[in-house]
Amino acid sequence: MSPFFWSLFDDFYQTYQISVSEVQLKLTKDPFKEASTDDNNAGVQENLIHIRIQQRNGRKTLTTVQGISTDYDLKKIVKACKKEFACNGTVVEHPEYGEVIQLQGDQRNRIRDFLRDIGIAREEQLKVHGF
Repeated sequence: MSPFFWSLFDDFYQTYQISVSEVQLKLTKDPFKEASTDDNNAGVQENLIHIRIQQRNGRKTLTTVQGISTDYDLKKIVKACKKEFACNGTVVEHPEYGEVIQLQGDQRNRIRDFLRDIGIAREEQLKVHGF
């Protein structure tokens, strides 16, 4: 890297007292890692995860995800989904099903692939409902 970059970094280091390793640690932290204990086990999910679509008014739809283990932080998952799918989402408390993720639009296939790819559940643990 250029000497100019390192001079900027030195100034930044003097101001904020952080090191390169601390920056790398913050950049490489996996937000879902804390929930899984074993890398070859697909998460700690035991039950089925149900992915449903609900019709709202007109052409608007709502995707709900129910059954994700309480070992996972659903708010972090929603935050990642919102960024990945470019949609809005939230976690709501359902009286019968507990915490349920709600995403705007038809995100059934995308959320299924997302949950499988990040290792929360295996393909056979994901049940997609709707139309």
